[in-house]
Amino acid sequence: MKYEILHRPSFSLLEVELENGEAVQAEAGAMVHMSPNVRIETKARGGVFGALKRSILTKESFFINLFRAEGGKGLIGLAPPYMGDIKAFELDGTLYAQSGAFLASSEGVNIDTKWGGARSFFGREGLFLLKMTGRGTVFLSSFGAIYRKELHNERFVIDTGHMVAFSEGLNFRIKRVGGLKSTLFSGEGLVAEFEGTGTLYIQTRSMDSFLSWLIPYLPKKD
Repeated sequence: MKYEILHRPSFSLLEVELENGEAVQAEAGAMVHMSPNVRIETKARGGVFGALKRSILTKESFFINLFRAEGGKGLIGLAPPYMGDIKAFELDGTLYAQSGAFLASSEGVNIDTKWGGARSFFGREGLFLLKMTGRGTVFLSSFGAIYRKELHNERFVIDTGHMVAFSEGLNFRIKRVGGLKSTLFSGEGLVAEFEGTGTLYIQTRSMDSFLSWLIPYLPKKD
């Protein structure tokens, strides 16, 4: 699959060049532009029950769009709904991602939902993860830029709102920072503590932190 990521890292746009008959699956609403010979097929991701599970338990859409070039090469542009970066992953196995991070992938990549642990219930992030398996290219989006952290049989702690994805070989647990008072008033709250050998992908901004900063400035009803 030929692709190019433009205008990164703040306002990234993914352009995919499709060969005749080739397809890319993308999150509903992600299409920015496309060639006139690209056909759109909308379907429930993983069947009705699988799509319903992901729609209820994660931030992902119930539907997914499949864009296929017919009668020659086609071009499609895709973008997430928020400011930030897009990163391509060449998948041959399994990759886990924060719900809401999926943008697009090769047609053969399977996307499922993984339980993130009961303690995740106390925070909006991390309750459920996306589990992507198979072989192909996966495109994930972030709020802010994406950077990677390699772990070699070690532990590492990140704020749950900054996690984008992680590879196989890493286990994690969700825990509070300090005591209950710290969780409620410090502005930090819950963190994910990773352990093992693998790669973490982290975003430089947190959507929850941004909204906490923005909401007090919004006009209020009289």
